[in-house]
Amino acid sequence: MPPAKASIDRDKASADYLQLFYPFHYRVGFAVENALRGGILTQHQTVILWIIHSEGGSAKSMRRKDIEARISAWFDLTSSAVSKAVRSLAKGDKPLLRMSEDPRSGREKLVSLTSDGELYIAGMISRAEKVILEIIQGLDSEEIQDGLRMLGRIAEEALALDRDGIGG
Repeated sequence: MPPAKASIDRDKASADYLQLFYPFHYRVGFAVENALRGGILTQHQTVILWIIHSEGGSAKSMRRKDIEARISAWFDLTSSAVSKAVRSLAKGDKPLLRMSEDPRSGREKLVSLTSDGELYIAGMISRAEKVILEIIQGLDSEEIQDGLRMLGRIAEEALALDRDGIGG
């Protein structure tokens, strides 16, 4: 029979979680983010691509104003700064994004990943997975599984708080 789990002092646990904020958010988070950026893109460009990849559905496209709403939840950006970042990703020999008129509104732009954008995303994912693999190299299978379960639950709880307008 496995040993009984110890009772947790939630007030102390929140302080312990806070102590982990710096190493996890800034050290781990930035290491993964730098891998995603690949030394080429800015932080904002990277987030824009990731938002479209994650929330753009099977068409991998979103309205510009929806991208702006998502990225503005993380960064204090003006509408023109978002437009500038999107336009920069839609330029060059191998643009990562394509902008077109939104069929629902002539004033709104639809922003889509190009095939080069999809390839870039695949590279982002590969680079980030390698960094994460290095980070978890010293963990055993049970620790990895427990960590994934814990992070998943924390993400669910944070999303629920966000939906309820708490904590922001």
